[in-house]
Formats: sequence, C-alpha cells, structure tokens
Amino acid sequence: MQVSLPPEVEALLQRQLNSGKYQNAIEVIVAGIKLLDRQEDIYQGRLEELQQEARIGLEASQQGKVVDGLTAMTQIRINLRQRYGASDEV
Repeated sequence: MQVSLPPEVEALLQRQLNSGKYQNAIEVIVAGIKLLDRQEDIYQGRLEELQQEARIGLEASQQGKVVDGLTAMTQIRINLRQRYGASDEV
C-alpha cells in the first residue's frame, strides 16, 4: 500500500522518529492506528453508558420520578453546603 501524507502529518511522523521511540515510519503508523482503535473502543463504551443512562432517565420520567431543574439545583447546592461549608457562592 502506498500512502501520501500531507506535510504536517509527515512532520509529526518525523518528530516521533526523532524521539527515538520508533525505529521506522511503519512503527509510528501502527502505534497511531492502535491508539485510534483504543480511542474508538472507549468512545463506544462511553456511548453505551450514556444510552443506558438516558434509558434510565426516560423510565424515571415516565414513572413521574423526576424533579424540575430549579428544585434539583437547589438540592445540589444544599448538599454541597452541607458537605463543604456554608458558602453562598455554591
């Protein structure tokens, strides 16, 4: 496979080679692809967590187990004041 890299990517690749961590361009590219793969796995896992949290929120809403935003923020502020002191800035 032949790949043409834009000059800024070539500069990044060269900087990695100059660091001494990699022996050749292929090692740099493989490391980058592995990192991308891990990043996508993390993103997918977080997406699934958020979807689950949204389902829980929807179910709670359908069951009438939610409060309005002002009430929620008031309770959060009360909890923070109790935990960290009586600052009015919270």
